[in-house]
Amino acid sequence: MSRPVPTRALNVAEVEILETDVLVVGGGIAGHRAAIAAHDAGASVLMVYLARGASPYVIGCNAPIGHADSRDNPAAYFEDMVRGGYGLNDRRLVEALCRNMGEAYWELAQLGVPFAAEGARVRQRRLSGNSFPRSVFVPEGVGLAILNSLAGRVRALGIRLLAGWKAVTLLEDDGEVVGALAWRRHGDRLACIRARSVVLASGGIGRLYDDSTYPADVLSNSYGLGLRAGARLVDMEFVQFEPVVTVWPPECRGMEMPTAMLAEGAQLINGRGDRFMMRHNPGPAEVGIEKARLALFIQSEIDAGAGLPDGSVVFDTTHVPHELLEGYVSHCRRLRSAGLEPRDRGPHVRPAAHSQMGGLFIDADGWTGVPGLYAGGEAAGGVHGASRIAGNGCSDTVVFGALAGKGAAAGMLGIGGRDWPRILADALRPFEARMGGSRGRPSSELKDDLRRIMVRHVGLWRDRAGLEAGIAQIRAIMDGLDRSGGAGSWGEALASFEAREVASVALVIATAALLRTESRGAHQRRDHPAQDDTNWLRHIGFARDGAGDITAGDITAEDIPIH
Repeated sequence: MSRPVPTRALNVAEVEILETDVLVVGGGIAGHRAAIAAHDAGASVLMVYLARGASPYVIGCNAPIGHADSRDNPAAYFEDMVRGGYGLNDRRLVEALCRNMGEAYWELAQLGVPFAAEGARVRQRRLSGNSFPRSVFVPEGVGLAILNSLAGRVRALGIRLLAGWKAVTLLEDDGEVVGALAWRRHGDRLACIRARSVVLASGGIGRLYDDSTYPADVLSNSYGLGLRAGARLVDMEFVQFEPVVTVWPPECRGMEMPTAMLAEGAQLINGRGDRFMMRHNPGPAEVGIEKARLALFIQSEIDAGAGLPDGSVVFDTTHVPHELLEGYVSHCRRLRSAGLEPRDRGPHVRPAAHSQMGGLFIDADGWTGVPGLYAGGEAAGGVHGASRIAGNGCSDTVVFGALAGKGAAAGMLGIGGRDWPRILADALRPFEARMGGSRGRPSSELKDDLRRIMVRHVGLWRDRAGLEAGIAQIRAIMDGLDRSGGAGSWGEALASFEAREVASVALVIATAALLRTESRGAHQRRDHPAQDDTNWLRHIGFARDGAGDITAGDITAEDIPIH
């Protein structure tokens, strides 16, 4: 660390100067995989993250190793992904995920992740959208187990950590990304991190919706950082709603019930006592159905007045064989601690905002096309197409986190000879502009308004009138943030700036949803209910133009980044 640099206008005592080869933004599975891969490629690495994101709550991870069914393999996995993505997946990325996930599984096992097994045979579960039992698991929770093992490896390698810090903007120099500005609320500390390359791996939109399965630290940070630095966003209209999220017992609210249970005997029962999936999907009913369709069928029952009084349906666990039910250790523990015995009664569930299918446009090495900038996990888009099969969120982070870290180590830029005082001044300017002047409404209130707008107008069901109303309301919030200042501290300036960035991402999602005049996967238009393969087997991209405005356009094969 070099000598602290005082700031001019912001109420921060000093800026700490740090240097590294590869800077990883994100503390979940993707971030840890990126950090380890970059280190193993010979780079010095620094991780900066506010918290651990959604990774600790992951309950399934697809790996086409064929232990539960020998017919499963990378080719079958590829077919399921493209089918589950309604044909819109970026085939380059699908191929990379299918090719690398088997080996990645064994790497995690060698790290000590205690995957369930019977002797030499790995146990696997069949999740929604998968043709075979493909998901490896840990009874107490696979996401937390993977993350803890990766964190142990990061510590053993001596990788530097800035835990509890938030990357607030990227450092740019002549179109290249050369680091980031990071802030820590405790102590109001600011760090200028100079880096030869940066990996964005801090997840998806998360709490951009009022009712979400994601923790509060996941709030579209990667998208805002990348978009401002010149990267493109793709497929942002596709917001997947987790179909079976607990609303009762209230102590378990927000807990995702495993779709693997549906393949093991669990049933969905409406308020009239009917197993309604027998009507919507005769034969298989709840088994193997892709998550976007399952969410739509559940919501249709609720909207038709066939739900329970609390706007939900029953996730009936009483038909799951006892020995299989007890294998869901964390779920059974939480339900029982709330006073519900899952052998006798199931929880109430309904769809809730979950995952973003889109994200930063990347190649198979995680490169965004902006020199020095890479992305992995849910920060990146394209691999899942219009919807994600269950268990693939974890697989995505495992594979593309590592690929992005390896790519970042191979694509490092020079940091010598740059005008660092100017680069830092440029990075601070948007925050200094929010100092002084009249105070507007608190940024926290404006973000709450955004969440309500997204639920009401850009939710599971959409139409032109609602989307146009939502866009107008989002723009009004952005205009209000642009007019008001009044920040008296770095924290207040950051909150105002962050609210503006979050609103920009919300605007992108709503605009993409308005432009796509069809229904496909996780994007459903009441006024355009049919899937239109003639006109809409294409991707909508967004980027900032020279004036800083966000513009939309098609992304085609010719747009694939070339190193």
